[in-house]
Amino acid sequence: MIYCCKEHIELALDYAVDKWETPPVLEEFTNDTKDFTKCEFCQNEAAYVVSN
Repeated sequence: MIYCCKEHIELALDYAVDKWETPPVLEEFTNDTKDFTKCEFCQNEAAYVVSN
């Protein structure tokens, strides 16, 4: 799974296609805890999760 912010959706999707060679699944990510999950490209708060 790849966690990404709104700015890096396209980068995460491209990375997922290259890595898994299958169409990725994009889902909105909400974190219910006080600790936020970071974007894997810029360390901002993640808004989406890309999986296969």
